[in-house]
Amino acid sequence: MPDLVGSQLQSAQDRIQSLTNFGIAVTTSHDATGAGRHQVWDRNWKVCSQNIPPGTAIDSGTRIDFGAVKIEESCP
Repeated sequence: MPDLVGSQLQSAQDRIQSLTNFGIAVTTSHDATGAGRHQVWDRNWKVCSQNIPPGTAIDSGTRIDFGAVKIEESCP
């Protein structure tokens, strides 16, 4: 698992798909502020956290979730 904190959410998702040759085609994300906002257009959000630590081996059974905020916001 790469360190994707600070990445644009869409880029982070694309990187996981590329690294796993679409073995992990879908990742999930949530509003890191706790406000429950939906990440409708992933290019407007940036990654603040990831549930799988960098350096951890991932495979098709790994469920990756990113905590994200809007690009212009600071991570909590």
